[in-house]
Amino acid sequence: MIPNAYRTFHCNAVRSEHIGQTVTLCGWVNSARDHGGVIFIDLRDREGLTQVVFRPEENAELAAQSHHLRDEDVLQITGKVAARLAGTENSKLGTGAIEIVATECKVLNKADVLPFQLDRELSNEDMRMKYRYLDLRRERMSKNIRTRHKITNAARNCLDAAGFIEVETPILSNPTPEGARDFLVPARLNPGRFYALPQAPQQYKQLMMVAGLERYFQIARCFRDED
Repeated sequence: MIPNAYRTFHCNAVRSEHIGQTVTLCGWVNSARDHGGVIFIDLRDREGLTQVVFRPEENAELAAQSHHLRDEDVLQITGKVAARLAGTENSKLGTGAIEIVATECKVLNKADVLPFQLDRELSNEDMRMKYRYLDLRRERMSKNIRTRHKITNAARNCLDAAGFIEVETPILSNPTPEGARDFLVPARLNPGRFYALPQAPQQYKQLMMVAGLERYFQIARCFRDED
């Protein structure tokens, strides 16, 4: 990856070949554990997790600071890549063979007490929507978004290779006779008149075929006012 001002690696990119190097990572505190005064945290970003350790014998002030970290605090960590002790490796993680021995820790943003735990499923939809930014950090939601990206990207690549052209059709249009009620949007400059959100891009598809764009595709947004 290309380094930026905040990090030199993503949290899922550090491997055994980087042992001995000094790296900078950014992410959320996924979890924190106190092992006899030695604090371990799992630092998480969009790519994965890396274990960070704060050792009092190496930096007492930094180790004391680490006791006040809580879940979802946003950190910038600088430290040296080291091999984990034999028997403590985590084969389920790509970074499970290493850990970062912290030499610097900058708190970019402190988290409030979380309204719900991100590693648990929620049945309260109102709570999910109120704290949507937290809901989207959950592993399942992140996986869903990534899977959708892969599917649409594969479709685009396949259709492009077959000579299709992607066209984005309008969202505001005249009402059309379809099988469901239209979602209506008021026209600000014409009081009492409304646009309709498209139930399907059918009319626009026909326009493009008449115009000679017979190989077109669209990952369309369709709106139907159904209960």
